[in-house]
Amino acid sequence: MTELEARELGLYTRISEMEPMMAENGELEDLAARILAKSAALGAQLPEVTQASMREFLRIINSYYSNMIEGNSTHPIDIERATRKDYSSDPAKRNRQIESIAHIDCQRRIEEQLTIEPDIEITSKNFLCWIHKIFYDQLPDELRWVKNEETGERLEVIGGELREADVRVGTHVGPASCCLQAFIDRFHQRYRMRSHGVYPIITVAASHHRLMWIHPFLDGNGRVARLYTDAAFRKILPGYGIWNVSRGLARNRDRYYSALSHADAPRKGDLDGRGNLSLQGLEMFCRFFLEACIDQIEYMSGVLKLDGLLERIKGYVTLRTLNLAVTPTGIAASKMRPEASHLLQEALLRGEVPRGDVSRITGLGDRVARSLVSSLLQEKLLISPMPQGGLRLGFPMHAVEYYFPGLYPPTNSDSV
Repeated sequence: MTELEARELGLYTRISEMEPMMAENGELEDLAARILAKSAALGAQLPEVTQASMREFLRIINSYYSNMIEGNSTHPIDIERATRKDYSSDPAKRNRQIESIAHIDCQRRIEEQLTIEPDIEITSKNFLCWIHKIFYDQLPDELRWVKNEETGERLEVIGGELREADVRVGTHVGPASCCLQAFIDRFHQRYRMRSHGVYPIITVAASHHRLMWIHPFLDGNGRVARLYTDAAFRKILPGYGIWNVSRGLARNRDRYYSALSHADAPRKGDLDGRGNLSLQGLEMFCRFFLEACIDQIEYMSGVLKLDGLLERIKGYVTLRTLNLAVTPTGIAASKMRPEASHLLQEALLRGEVPRGDVSRITGLGDRVARSLVSSLLQEKLLISPMPQGGLRLGFPMHAVEYYFPGLYPPTNSDSV
C-alpha cells in the first residue's frame, strides 16, 4: 500500500499527526520531582549487595505483572519453577511459563546492555527491535501468530521486524505500515535522553504512550513498551529495579487502558493544545503513569523499612519452626532452627556475612552452624557468590510472600 492509498483510507501517514509528543505542566513536574527524590531514597535503604539479590526475584515479579496485563496470569511460584526448568505438563501452561521466562531474560539482557553500553540510544529503532527480537525468538511457535480479526488471516510475528500489515487495537488504528519508519525516527528524535532533572521522567511517561500508539510490531507492543520503560528509568532513576512500574499498571489495568485510550483521542477544540491528538489526554495519561510510579515506590519503601522487614523475617522463621509456613517444592518439610532468624537478619543488615561469623551470630557450635547454613543455602534463603564464599540474603518465592506481604497474590490452587 502506498502512502497516498493509506491516507485515503484514513490511516495516519504524517509524523505531525503524532503531536503533541510532550505534556509539560506544574503538576507533572511536581510528580516527577517526587519520583526522583523517593526513588533515590529507596535505593539507599539497603546495602547494594542485598539490592542485587532482590533484583533477581523482582524480575520474576515484573514479568508476572507485565504479562498479566496481556492476559498471562502465570503465578510467580510457577514462574520461579520454570527458571529451574520445572514446567507444567499442560502445554498451554508450559507455553505461558516459557513466555514469562522470556520476559525475565529480556530484563536481564537489557540491564547487561545498559552496563556495557551506558550511552546506548534506547529510543532508537535498533534498540526497540532488539527488545522485540530477543523476546519473540524465545517463544514457542504457538505464541508467534496473530489473527487479523477483519480477514481471519493468520500472520506470523517475526521477532525484531516492524509490522507490514495495518492494525486496529480497540478503537485505535495505528499508523500506516508503509510509514512506520518515519514515525519511529520521529519517536527517537523527540524522546532521546538529553536533559537532566524531572523532564526525562515526564518524557518516559509520554514516550510510553506514543510507542504504544505507533504500535510498531504485529504483537508484543505492550511488553516492548514496558521493557523500554524499564530501560529508560534504569538510565535516569537511582533505585529503579527495587520498584517497578508494571506492578502499578497491572493493579490498575482498567485505568491503564482507559488512560491509553484518552491519550489516543484527537484534539478536542482550541483549548486542547495545538497538535493533532489531545493534549489533555496525554496529560491525563502522564498523570496516571507518574502516580502509579509513586504508588509503587511508596509500597516498596514501606515493606523495606528495616524494623518491619527484620520482624517479618523473624516471623517467617518462627512459622517454619512450627511447620506452619510453605516450604519449597522438592525439599522435604522440616522444622527450621530458630537461630536461622539471627543469621538471615544479619545478612540483610550487612549485605554479606563471612562464614566464620556464623557460630558467633547464631550461638551454635561449628557443626550445627554448618548444617544450618547448608539447609538455608539449599532453600536459597541464603546465597553465596562462590563455594565457601560469604553469605547473602536470598529471596526465594516461598519466603518472599512472607517478607513482602501483598507484593503478589497468594499462591493459587492452579499452580503446577
